[in-house]
Amino acid sequence: GVRDVMFLYEENRCSMTYMYEYPEYLKIKLPKKTARRYPAYELYLYGEGNYAEENKNLLLTGIPVLFLPGNAGSYKQVRSLGSIALRKAEDVDFKYHFNFFSVNFNEELVALYGGSLQRQTKFVHECIKVILKLYRDQEFAPSSVAIVGHSMGGLVARALLTLKNFKPELINLLITQATPHVAPVMPLDRYLTDFYTAINNHWILKAQDLRNLTTLSVAGGFRDYQVRSGLAFLPRLSQHDSALSVVSSAVPRAWASTDHLSIVWCKELILATIRAFFDLIDENTRQITEDPKKRMSVLNHHFVRHPAKMFEENPEAFTDLTGAFMWITVKGSKWTYSVYNDSDGKYFAFPLASHRKSYSHVYCENSMLDTNSWIYGCMNTNSAMCLEAADLSWRAELLPTTKVVMLKLLDYPSLTHIVIQVPPAVGNKYTLGCEFFKEDSRTVQLPVTHLFSFGLSSSKILLNSTGLLYNVQLQHFNQIYQAFKIYIDSHCQSLKERKPSVYRLHIPWSYEDSITVAKVPSLTEISAKLHIAQPHNDSSLPELNIYSSPDCQYEVILKTSLLQVLGQIVRFHAGAFPVYIVSNILLTYGGQLSTLRSTGQCSDFSLELVRTAKPYKVEPLISIVVYLQGFNWFREIWESLSLPEVDAAVLSSQDAWFPLVSLILFLFGTGIAYWSGVFFSTSLRLFSSLWLTLIRPTELQKDKLITPRRLCGMISLALVSWTTCGAFAVLIIYLQYFLGSYKPVHVFVTSTFHFQDSGHSKEASQNSSPHTVKTQSSVDSIPEATESPSNSKTLAEAVNSLKMHITILNLFTWIVLLNLPSLIYWLKNLRYNVRLDPDPCRSTAIILISILELLMNSSTSEVKSSKLLKIAAKVPLPLSVAMLAFGRMHLYRVPHFVTFSLLLHVLCCFV
Repeated sequence: GVRDVMFLYEENRCSMTYMYEYPEYLKIKLPKKTARRYPAYELYLYGEGNYAEENKNLLLTGIPVLFLPGNAGSYKQVRSLGSIALRKAEDVDFKYHFNFFSVNFNEELVALYGGSLQRQTKFVHECIKVILKLYRDQEFAPSSVAIVGHSMGGLVARALLTLKNFKPELINLLITQATPHVAPVMPLDRYLTDFYTAINNHWILKAQDLRNLTTLSVAGGFRDYQVRSGLAFLPRLSQHDSALSVVSSAVPRAWASTDHLSIVWCKELILATIRAFFDLIDENTRQITEDPKKRMSVLNHHFVRHPAKMFEENPEAFTDLTGAFMWITVKGSKWTYSVYNDSDGKYFAFPLASHRKSYSHVYCENSMLDTNSWIYGCMNTNSAMCLEAADLSWRAELLPTTKVVMLKLLDYPSLTHIVIQVPPAVGNKYTLGCEFFKEDSRTVQLPVTHLFSFGLSSSKILLNSTGLLYNVQLQHFNQIYQAFKIYIDSHCQSLKERKPSVYRLHIPWSYEDSITVAKVPSLTEISAKLHIAQPHNDSSLPELNIYSSPDCQYEVILKTSLLQVLGQIVRFHAGAFPVYIVSNILLTYGGQLSTLRSTGQCSDFSLELVRTAKPYKVEPLISIVVYLQGFNWFREIWESLSLPEVDAAVLSSQDAWFPLVSLILFLFGTGIAYWSGVFFSTSLRLFSSLWLTLIRPTELQKDKLITPRRLCGMISLALVSWTTCGAFAVLIIYLQYFLGSYKPVHVFVTSTFHFQDSGHSKEASQNSSPHTVKTQSSVDSIPEATESPSNSKTLAEAVNSLKMHITILNLFTWIVLLNLPSLIYWLKNLRYNVRLDPDPCRSTAIILISILELLMNSSTSEVKSSKLLKIAAKVPLPLSVAMLAFGRMHLYRVPHFVTFSLLLHVLCCFV
C-alpha cells in the first residue's frame, strides 16, 4: 500500500517553466513596528531584467498579486507565476500587467507545528496594507489584492477572514495550490487543529459575507502523496456559487497530475492560471473585476470546461455565415471529412427534421485545435443557405487531440440544421466527424467487481465500434476504498493510420476526471479510484467515456486491484498509524504488568504482544459508540458529559471511513510494534556488549528512587522545558533513559560474575543458566561471595527490569517522535527566539521528566508489592480504547494517554 502511494503513479507530464531573464527579488521595506514584531518574515517584489530595474523605485502601475508559500516553502517559488505573467504582459504591450509579491515565512514547518500560523496570518494582513499603499497615488489604484497560496499558504490566506480587524473587501480572488482545506495532514498539536476548526467554522457560518470572494482550489491528484486531493476540496456547505475545487488532472490543457512541489512550476497549470488572471481584468478599472459572476465564469472556462475558444463575457447569440463558401447538404446519420491543403471553404449542413424521430443526440468532433467557431445551429427552413445562425461552438469541449460537442436534440427544438464550417486549410491536415445516435445505443453499464474478489474475477464488455463515442457507466463505484484496473484493448479491421483514442474517467460529483490518450490498436491500462466518495444525495454514475475510432473493436476489462485498495487505505489513513502502533504497545505494557502481578515475572515483549494486543479488545466498543451517536438521545448524553466527538464518527461523516479499515490498521500497528520491540531489544544487547568490553562491571549498590542529585536533574530539565522548548527537554530525558537502561544489564552481568566465581556445583550452574552469560574474563578481583539464591534472585530481577525498560523505551520513543516537529521548528528559529511560544508539549514535558527520572532507576521488585499494581495493569486497556477513539485525528492526545499510564507505574514504586 505504501509502495502504491509513494511510487506507483503516472509519470510527470508537466513541463518546467523557465525564466528568460535573471529573476530578481526586491525587498519591500516594512513599517518599523511590523518589522520589529515579525523579525523572521519579509516581503518581496518579483522582477526580471528591465522590468525589475524599472520597479526599483516602487512606482507600480500593475495589478497586485500576493504569493504565499507553504510548509518549508520559499518566497522564490513565485518566479514561475511572475515570469509567465511578464511574458503575457509583453504580448499585450503592457496594456495590462501584474505585480507579483511574495512573502518570506523563513521556510517554517507550519504543517507540523501550528503555533506560528496565527502569526503568519497577521503578518500577511500587514503585507496587504503595505502593498495597497504602494499604489495609493496611481490613476488605477487597486482596492484589493489577489492571493495565490501554495499548500499551507492557502490556509493562511483563508484565515485572514477570521481576523477581527480584517476587511473582507481587501481580497477578491484566492487561488490555492495543493492546500489541505478540510483537515491537517498530520494533526500533531492542538494549535493546528484549533486553527482549522476556527477557519472552517467561520467559512460555513459567514458564507453570506464571503460572496464577494471567489476561491479556486487546485489539487495535485494521485502524484501528490503529501496532501491527498480529498483534503484540498473546499468544505461543501460554504459558498456554493463562489468556490470551485478541481484536481489538476481534470484542468483543460493541463490534464496532468502534479506532485506537491511541481504544482508551483507546472507550466501547463501556470499557463491556465495566468490566462485566467488576464481574462479577469476589467477594462474600465484595469484591475481584477469586481463582478463575482464574471470571476466564476472565467475560472470555469479555464479550469473546468474549455470550449476551445477565447473567453468572452457576453458572446454574441447569433453569427452571420458569410463568405464565398460552398454549401453542401449531408443527409446521412454519419459523416467524416478529411481536410488537407483545401483552398476552398465549405459549409456542411445537416437537416434535423429527418433525424429527430430516429435519434436523440448529435455528436461532432474536430481535430483542428484552433480557437475559431466551427459549429452552428440554423433556424431558417426556406433557403438552402443559412445566413444567420447560433454559435454552438461555445457548447464544445476541448480534449487533448480533438474538440467535441454533443447536443441533445430535444434541447434545441427551434433548430432546423446543424452547420459545420470548414475554412480553407493550406498546409493543414485535420479531420471532422458527426453522427446522430440514440443515447441508449451508446451507453452501456458495467458492474464493478467486488472488493473481496482480490482481482481474481473481472467484469468485461465488448464494444463493436461503429461510431465515435461510447459511455461505459461503472455501477456501484462510489466509495474511496474501491480501486480498479481497467484494461482497454482496441482492435481495428484495417491497418490504416487512425487518430488516437481518448479515454476519460468522468466522476460526476467532483472535478477529478482523468484523461488518457492511446494509439489504436493498443492495450491501455487505466487506474480507477476516487478522491471524494459519492455524496448521499447524489445518484449519478461514474463513466468511462471512449472517444473511439470507427470500425474498431474495444474490449473493456475491469478488475479489483488489491494493491491500490491498500494504497487507498494508506492514502486516507496513514496519519493514524502512530495511534495504532502506540495502542498495541500500551496493551502489551498492560499485559506485562498483569503477568508481573500474577507470576512475579515480567514476560517478554514479543510474546506478550502476541498474547495481549487483540483488535477485538478495542474495536467493538468504538463501533458501538459510533453507532449510538446516530441517535439524538445518546448524542445529548455524550455532549452533556463534555466528551469530544469520536474520530471514527467524524471520518464516517466525511465518507473517509469504511469497514475493516480499523482492523487492517490495527494489524499493521501490531507488526510495527513487534519489530520496534525487536529493534530495541537487539540495540540494547549490542550497545551493552560494547559497553561491557570497554568498562569492567563492578558491583552496584541499590540507590533510593529520589536522591538530591536526581531532584536537581529533574529541576534542571524542567527549567530547560520552561525556558526553551518542551520537546528538547523530552529528547534529553529520552537519551538519558536510553543510557540508563544499561543499569539492569549492569546488575545482570555483575551478578553473573559473582555467581560463576562462588564455586557452586555444576547443577546449580545449570539451573540458573537461562539467566547467565558465559565470559572468559578473569574474576580474580571480584569478591568471593554471595549465596546462590540471592544471586539467582538478583538475576531474575535484572531480567524483569530489562524487559520492562524495553517496553517503556518503546512507548517513550513514539512520544519523542510525535513531539519532534516542534523541536525541529524551535531549532530552525533559535536565532530569533530562544523560547518556543506557544509550546504544545511544555506541560507534558515537565510531567514526563519527573516520571522518567524515577522510572530509569526503578526495578520490578518495587512494583511487584504495590497495592496500585492491579489498577496500573488494567488501565492500559481503556486507555488504548480511548486513544483509538479520540487520537486518530488528534495525534497530540497520544502522549497524554501514555503519560497517565506511566504515572501510575511511578506511583506503584511508592504505594
